[in-house]
Parts: sequence; C-alpha cells; structure tokens
Amino acid sequence: MSKFVADLVKKVKPSATIAVSMKAAELKRAGKDVIGLGAGEPDFDTPDHIKAAAIEAIQKGQTKYTSVDGTAELKQAISGKLLRENRVSYQANEIIVSCGAKHSISNLLNAVINPGDEVIIPTPYWVSYPDMTLLAGGESVIVETTIESNFKLTANQLEQAITTNTRLVMLNSPSNPTGKAYTPDELKALGDVLLKHPHVLVATDDIYEHIYWGQEPLANLVALLPELKDRAIIINGVSKAYAMTGWRIGYAAGPELIIKAMRKIQSQSTSNPCSISQAAATAALNGPQDFLMTMKEAFKQRHDYLVSALNDLPGISCTAGNGAFYAFPNVTALIEKLDGVNDDVELSTWLLEQAGVAVVPGTPFGAPGYVRLSFATSTEVLKDAVQRIESSLLSYS
Repeated sequence: MSKFVADLVKKVKPSATIAVSMKAAELKRAGKDVIGLGAGEPDFDTPDHIKAAAIEAIQKGQTKYTSVDGTAELKQAISGKLLRENRVSYQANEIIVSCGAKHSISNLLNAVINPGDEVIIPTPYWVSYPDMTLLAGGESVIVETTIESNFKLTANQLEQAITTNTRLVMLNSPSNPTGKAYTPDELKALGDVLLKHPHVLVATDDIYEHIYWGQEPLANLVALLPELKDRAIIINGVSKAYAMTGWRIGYAAGPELIIKAMRKIQSQSTSNPCSISQAAATAALNGPQDFLMTMKEAFKQRHDYLVSALNDLPGISCTAGNGAFYAFPNVTALIEKLDGVNDDVELSTWLLEQAGVAVVPGTPFGAPGYVRLSFATSTEVLKDAVQRIESSLLSYS
C-alpha cells in the first residue's frame, strides 16, 4: 500500500518528541513503570480564570465559526500584549491566530517558500523545523553551533550561511532544546547582518519567552531593530506560558502581505481555530499575569536541581540554561562506557529499558551525543528519574 503514499511524505520523519511520549504512554498502558521526560508540556493546570472564560463562551453560544485569522477580541489582546511586553506595534491586519504556534510556523513556511529556497536553521533546533521546511518545498541549511557559543548562532556564522537562495532564518529564544536565550547584543549582531541582506526574512519563535530567568532582559528583534519589521515574523502562543497546550492557540505577527498569504493558506486547511479556545486565550492575555511568575520560579528550581544532579552522574555533562524547561546534557562519555550503546538514540532506548526513564535523543535536534530531558514535571518525579538512572549505571558497572 506504500505506493499510495506521496514521495514527499516518505521523506518526512515523525516528530521525535511525540514519538517518545507515545512510547512512554504505551509502556505505561502495558503496566510498565515509566517516567516520561520527553514531553514539552507544563504540568501545571490552566489557570481558573482562563477556564472560566471558556465556559462562559460556551454558555453564551460562542460555538460557531470565527474569522479565519481569529476573533477581533483575541487579535486586539495579542496586539496589546506585543505592545505592552515586547514594545512592538502591530495592527489587526498584521496578526493571524492559528491552531498552535506550530501551525503558525507551518503557515509561514508555506506562504513564503518557493521550491529550492533555503531556510537557515541553527543547531540544536526544534525537531520540526527541518521537516516543516521540507513539506513547504524548501531546503534546510543547518548551521552547527557549539558549546563555546552557548549553542547560539553567531553573526559571522549567519553571514557565511546566507546565499542568494536564502529566504528565511529561524531563531528560537529561549531555545528548545538547550534552554539558551540570546542576549540583546547577540540578537542585535544577528539583526545587523540581516539588514545587509534585504532578500532574507527572519522568524523569531518566542513560545518560551515567559519561561526565562536570565540576568539580561529578554530582547525582541523587532524592538531592537525596527528597520527589520517589514521582514520579521514573530511567532508565539499561549501553550507554554499559560499551560494551555491542549487548547491549540498560536499566533504570528508580521508584514501585512505575509500575514494575508498565511490567512489564505489557513482558509484552505483548518480555517479558524477553535472559537472557545480563542475566548480562553483572550482571557489569558488580558487577565492576571501573576501565574507566569509562579510557574517560572518553579521551573527555575527544577532546572537548578536537575542540572546539578545530572552533572553528578558519571559520563554526563550538562550546562545551565536560562529559559524553557529542558536540560540538554552531553552524554558522549556515557555512551563510550556502555557496551552495545553506540549513539544517543541507542542510549535513549537503554535508559528506557534499564531505568524506565524516557528521554529524547539529541540526533533529531541536530545534536548527536546529547539527550533532552524535560523538567516540566515535579521535583519529586525528577529525583526519582535521576535515582533510577544512577541505579542503572551502578548496576551496569
């Protein structure tokens, strides 16, 4: 039956993070005691005032189609949020609401990429960027970053990667999977390079912006360099910040022409996002924001514990991040210690089978020799996971 599947689809890899989560869930259903550290999903519940807004929307009969690109109320809330928090101004015709930030990115790539266009993607990258680029007909130009640069693209690397075929640069700060965030100076240096290449667009994936505890303020590229506004697309959503992953609301803000093209694509795929979820997202952006600090503080405490605990394990080296909820340790020394384990993919299988801990290998992120652990779970669960890994390693030795 494979002859009926398009050749392009055969080239696309399934999402590694979703695959790990599904495998962990499958083992749990089979009665296995598994700790899943694969999912990028806050363990907090959606705040009550957001849920109440959704219930009210249902009771008021807001269960019909909305405008393809989102309700006027939500777009106004997004515009207010961007001005209030990011110091950038966007009107309703420069904003589109989609079924999650991932959907927004997919819409963007399909709206701006022609066959053969290049998309610059720094490593380690979110696993979906290259495959979404492939589906849009583009070619990924993978630029390898190093631990010396804190896994961040440098201005010189960007300059060297840009060609006449470059259409888009993908930036993610704070990063999934590294938890690293660009400083204002680093971001401005990248922006200065982009100013020299007017044929290049830039997308800033800011989905983790509220889970950030760095010393310097988290910068927005458009606020730093307003001259780039006509070539920059801001991607964000409510999934991570407000513990609303299942509500599926993301958004993009950018040049009207590009947003209009994204709206056209969305009109022929999903049409509008869920009306009830949009009412909830409006309440999230307009309502009390104290929840953000509570959640951020919890993630920071978990980060500090997990990074320290991982560094105490033999063969594992982990640098600290300053945002998101992932630890991304180097495990090459551990791989060398284990017989029959040749890479991070096999190590992830070994940890699942021997320790009952599900992690995501670094290879799908463009970083062989690393694994990603999500600390979007309680400290007690993290301690249990570390204890299991330590016990398995001691038993092996």
